[in-house]
Amino acid sequence: MIVVVGKENPAYVAAAGALPVRFVSSLDGVDLGQVEAVIGHLPGELLAKAPRLRWVHSPAAGVDADLTPEMLASPVVLTSSAGNGGISLAEHSMLLMMMLNRDVPRWLRAQAEHRWDHYRHGELAGRTVGIYGLGNSGLDLALKAKAFHMRVLGVRRRPDQPSPNVDVLCELDQLLAESDFVVVTTPRTPSTAGVFGRDAFARMKPSAYFVCISRGGIADDDALLQALRSGQIAGAGLDAHGVEPLPPDSPFWSLPNVVVTPHNGATSDGTLRRSEQIVADNLGRFARGEPLRNVVDKAAGY
Repeated sequence: MIVVVGKENPAYVAAAGALPVRFVSSLDGVDLGQVEAVIGHLPGELLAKAPRLRWVHSPAAGVDADLTPEMLASPVVLTSSAGNGGISLAEHSMLLMMMLNRDVPRWLRAQAEHRWDHYRHGELAGRTVGIYGLGNSGLDLALKAKAFHMRVLGVRRRPDQPSPNVDVLCELDQLLAESDFVVVTTPRTPSTAGVFGRDAFARMKPSAYFVCISRGGIADDDALLQALRSGQIAGAGLDAHGVEPLPPDSPFWSLPNVVVTPHNGATSDGTLRRSEQIVADNLGRFARGEPLRNVVDKAAGY
């Protein structure tokens, strides 16, 4: 049996073929004894109650919450919806870069005051964007950035993989030194958590902007706050935050050189549609005994 945490979806039933599919609002009270697959978040303590379980699919692209100690020690295959929000997150990155580059908050303040504020602003053409993480969203951002006539630098864990639209694959030091925009698109893992600390911000240009659209915690919030307040960097566009929801008393809300969005960059109809397509594809593969898509490397964290 396959258990899906969520609303009924005929496409899932069709993809599963002869395998029975049960839709539930939550796993509370569900007898997992005969369950072979779960589509949804499975708390670690429930793994022991599912002796026949072979596969768990996370509806999210990031699997931080799914990599419990029990899952890490289990042979159960974990897959994700990686790629569902890549297009939307790349669009959000471009939005934040343009808002910062043209100081859109200044226009919004003038609009609220019914004040005509005409000023000279920047443009993205000719600027360098450094993308930290060249997965689905990072590569789609590279494509969009090239359409805006930007130079693209990239850092990725496996530089042997194809990186279309990236002008230079480099180390973090070069990316920090040369980028006008540093965009974080990588998952939060043990190797990426806290990478952007005081030293990293000190190596950025004073005119550069920091943009984070993947996960909070990759940047040290205290170090970022100091860099923004001191003018060490020019500003930031933050969709992912170290603490979420961002507390009402967080100083990031009121900094004039920061654009805050509520981890909302990939909340689109397109993201939902691609998530459903990934699930249906994997259900069909599971039913046919074929290799699953988006298998998570538990050691790497994604």
